[in-house]
Amino acid sequence: MAAPVNSVCKTSADRLQVNCTSFQKKTRSKLISIPGTRPSVQNGQLLVSTGVTSLDYLLGGGLAVGTVLLIEEDRFDSYSRMILKYFLAEGVVCRHELFVATAQDNPDEILQELPAPILDDVAVPKPVEQPRLTGEPQDILDAMKIAWRYQNLPKVQSALASSSRFGHYYDVSKTMEVEIRQAAKCHRFYLPDHITPSSSYSALLKSLQEVIHREGFDLATPMSKSRNILRVGLHSLGSALWGDDLCCHDKPRHSHALTTFLYGLRALLRSSLSVAVVTLPSHLIQDRALMGNITRLCDNAIALESFKGSERETNPLYKDYHGLLYVRQVPHLNCLARQLPDHKDLAFKLKRKQFTIERLHLPPDLSETVSRVSRGEPVGVASACGSSASGTKNLDF
Repeated sequence: MAAPVNSVCKTSADRLQVNCTSFQKKTRSKLISIPGTRPSVQNGQLLVSTGVTSLDYLLGGGLAVGTVLLIEEDRFDSYSRMILKYFLAEGVVCRHELFVATAQDNPDEILQELPAPILDDVAVPKPVEQPRLTGEPQDILDAMKIAWRYQNLPKVQSALASSSRFGHYYDVSKTMEVEIRQAAKCHRFYLPDHITPSSSYSALLKSLQEVIHREGFDLATPMSKSRNILRVGLHSLGSALWGDDLCCHDKPRHSHALTTFLYGLRALLRSSLSVAVVTLPSHLIQDRALMGNITRLCDNAIALESFKGSERETNPLYKDYHGLLYVRQVPHLNCLARQLPDHKDLAFKLKRKQFTIERLHLPPDLSETVSRVSRGEPVGVASACGSSASGTKNLDF
């Protein structure tokens, strides 16, 4: 077949020019689109929300799929259990599948305590604008909002929040409706139902592996199958109820049982669309070197210190907070260094309807002069090092 006339008439120089200017843009591979997830702008990892927006901000935007979050429990396991329920409630709202493993309470009891989701307009109330007084300029009104001693200080935002909305808001004073909770698919692991408590971690890892392969959460599953996220919640690992002696002796005999399980858990999550939250009573583990190994085997690690039952509970300096939060470890995924928010001086408090994490701000420490004025003492008495008005006072060094 003869070639077209226009191609024959073209010179070799024209054909060379066409070949040199031909350019094909290299397109990126399409990310997996799953409800309740978003890609990280820092490293491209797929993120899910923990259910607590301030905790998502601390972790760099959320929990990366395939990672483990370790929560060191407070002494009464109140607030760590609450964060776990936030994590599971976010999975129910996003239609993710759940895997709940406990040794003390039945998994159904934790699911029945999940907080209820609330509307956006209720969760983020808009500040009410104060009415402006007539006859007063705006500059005078702005100057009256804060004491003169702190007018020139920079304003500090105590609440931790990102500019973009991610996740949902919940009301801890109410429980989730039964219809919403039953719509989510949940897999349960209750340790007393298994015969061999000595190998509890092996049975737990085997059960989780079966769920991942059976439900198609492993990455080896063909892409034609519908994709979803498996949220794994493991409550109070390392306690004596799991058949472990980490909390009972200085040198436990089964010290490698939990570390081996965490090593296998992280390897299993790396090759699947799963994310895990593990709570652990670190205050009962006496071997601090073992606790350091447990922390390093997890990707994210935070610790909660509650004021309940301590001297800080009645201290007026901490009256606005219920405990302190420490960020032990944050992963560096697909990058050498990451721009993360400040992790110092963090505190949490439980409001009537919401659990929040804020920057710790103590009341201002007034100077000695101001404190004397407030007590009615004259300023300038004995201000010099060795002289007084009457000359009768002596200084003892």
